Amino acid sequence: MEFDAVLIAPRRAASIAQGLWHDRTINGELDACVASCPDKLALTAVQAETGAVKRFTYRELAAMADRVAVGLARLGVGKNDIVACQLPNWWQFTITYLACSRIGAVMNPLMHIFRERELSFMLKHGEAKVVIVPKVFRGFDYEAMVTALRPSLSDLQQVVVVGGAGDNSFEKLLSEPAWESAPDARDILTRNRPGPDDVTQLIYTSGTTGEPKGVMHTANTTMANIIPYAQRLKLSQDDAVLMASPMAHQTGFMYGLMMPILLRQSVVLLDIWEPLRAIDLIRAESISFTMASTPFLTDLAKNVEESGKTVPTLKIFLCAGAPIPGPLVEQARRVLGTKIVSAWGMTENGAVTLIQPDDEDERAVNTDGCPLPGVELKVVDPDGSILPAGQAGKLYVRSCSNFGGYLKRSQLNATDAEGWFDTGDLARLDERGYVRITGRSKDVIIRGGENIPVVEIEALLYRHPAIAMAAIVAYPDERMGERACAVVVPKAGQTVDLPSIVEFLKSQKVAMQYVPERLVVRDSIPSTPSGKMQKFKLREMLADELRKDK
Repeated sequence: MEFDAVLIAPRRAASIAQGLWHDRTINGELDACVASCPDKLALTAVQAETGAVKRFTYRELAAMADRVAVGLARLGVGKNDIVACQLPNWWQFTITYLACSRIGAVMNPLMHIFRERELSFMLKHGEAKVVIVPKVFRGFDYEAMVTALRPSLSDLQQVVVVGGAGDNSFEKLLSEPAWESAPDARDILTRNRPGPDDVTQLIYTSGTTGEPKGVMHTANTTMANIIPYAQRLKLSQDDAVLMASPMAHQTGFMYGLMMPILLRQSVVLLDIWEPLRAIDLIRAESISFTMASTPFLTDLAKNVEESGKTVPTLKIFLCAGAPIPGPLVEQARRVLGTKIVSAWGMTENGAVTLIQPDDEDERAVNTDGCPLPGVELKVVDPDGSILPAGQAGKLYVRSCSNFGGYLKRSQLNATDAEGWFDTGDLARLDERGYVRITGRSKDVIIRGGENIPVVEIEALLYRHPAIAMAAIVAYPDERMGERACAVVVPKAGQTVDLPSIVEFLKSQKVAMQYVPERLVVRDSIPSTPSGKMQKFKLREMLADELRKDK
């Protein structure tokens, strides 16, 4: 694979001079862990369905990474080859990334929820040479799916199956033979190790607006984010991490796979989110930090309160992906005794903003945090002029962790000559530099020339006693151009109708121009694995309904 990571070289000199890029690699970090704390527990992987638990010390983690790396080389994987990995939060996921890094291959993490349509596009676009899948996970046969796709994937040479019974199993091909003892193993493990500016991760955007794009990251771009992120949160080698967010999303990958190695921490992986199991793991493993989307926090607070099992070691729950309702922060602080940290980020950058651990709690409710070191923000009007504090406009980011570009789509990189990246988000900055994401540029609703403050109305709807989830989307109107529709998921046993929503918003002193004029009640709202609502799907649904009504 030829990578067109054109955004790396132009900013290398300045990033190094400013101390923002560290010229470290995951290989060097893992080797340092083995040298300094070889017998420390590095990784605990828990499979919810079977109850299986697998543990690795740092010495064992590195040894298995070497073994799998040589095994991949035996399959023909070499420098800059793509190894796609569609696994849940299993230990094989972590090992595969570390193994790829040993031999200069590039890992392409794929969400386990992807099916033929998404998978076919990504494997073709990324020219994956090897794909690693579970035999079965949550009742679905991944091997059968990939086998059916294989004739259309000209670059794919090998399907490797975790838990498979055939000759193509992960166990037989990679993790059981003592490949690291072969005479040529040392040469294989050292000759193609990537440098800090080589692409080591190809990860696809979550698809909130349509076709996903292949994001290229290097050690320098990812570590330029992870290091200040950990410093802001005051995390150290003494902290233990629980990662139940998908490892194939940047949340799990950067802060559940890479960060623990950089900080010499212990991490616990959970493959299926089960709140009661998570509580037990937090208590048993002395977990002090986790990061996930709002539904995870809701579940954890609810189950701690109902079960009476406290989580005294959990210091920080970092919540990203959607605004955190105020009542949830209040409940979580009361029930968990945990600091709730709001954050905002993108696949292209990792976490960009987060509040400070000593900020007042209302900052987690009303803002998405302030920039990490090495990050600048600006909010501009349609003409590109910088807007004053409090005014919403297009959000641009200039970050040391900005990606290397979109694979084979450099025309879409949306980064100007000065390094400013167009996020596609709308936001406002307050007088202290804290940001509030107010929506996607494609999610703007302009009703009769008036912009509707979508995020604010959604936040109010979350306070409605009968509403569990809410989204505001536009639908076309001949007279007003657009009108607003509320899509809501009621709480269990509750009902919601439009008049009650109107009265509720009026009681919150909302201008009538901002009140939704249509209501759709659903059992669920489509979202990405990280918890971001896919409003384009809601708009498509509304358009279909409107066509049927005519």
